[in-house]
Amino acid sequence: MNGIFITFEGPDGAGKTTQLKQLAEGLKKLGHDVLVTREPGGTAISDQIRSIILDPAHKEMVDQAEVLLYAASRAQHVHQLILPALQAGRIVLCDRFIDASVAYQAYGLGIDVDQVKEISRYASSGLQATRTYILDVPVEVSLARLHHRAGSGSDAQQLDRIEQKHVDYHSRVRAGFHQIAADHPERVRVVDANRSEEEIAADIWTDCNQLLEEHISV
Repeated sequence: MNGIFITFEGPDGAGKTTQLKQLAEGLKKLGHDVLVTREPGGTAISDQIRSIILDPAHKEMVDQAEVLLYAASRAQHVHQLILPALQAGRIVLCDRFIDASVAYQAYGLGIDVDQVKEISRYASSGLQATRTYILDVPVEVSLARLHHRAGSGSDAQQLDRIEQKHVDYHSRVRAGFHQIAADHPERVRVVDANRSEEEIAADIWTDCNQLLEEHISV
């Protein structure tokens, strides 16, 4: 495959979606063919699974079901959308991927890490990101941002089933992302997201341009 697969990760409220969109706009201005997508979701089938996973009404969902639903969504997403785009030489920017499953289901829920990884590998046919940006903020900051977003006003959004979980869960998720970064230093870049959007975007832009230069020279 000639394409480049870049994923954005981090705790809820870290600002990864905003940064992904900014990077996509910058790359498109340079003439790159960019696909922006997300997990769970990205295809009609995957989006329907997403609605089941995140619905706050589904509080009875057991951990095993959550893991397998994410994997089912990912399988459809990877094979229907991501792999064809990479084979066509496009740059794919994805809001969450396998690292999210490891952080949220393995570290967050306490499910065996290797088991979650193996299920994800099967669902994705072994696809791995070329680069992953983990946007990192303290848990109290990420939760404050989530609750601000869910406040009153025209832009108010109800917290989803995952966002509503206890602070201890979110602390384990953040620790999981830190462990992922430590385990994969060649792929993962941890970005301090407790700064201005402009500072964060500049760091990501610099690293991504270097990644593109390396890819072209190969």
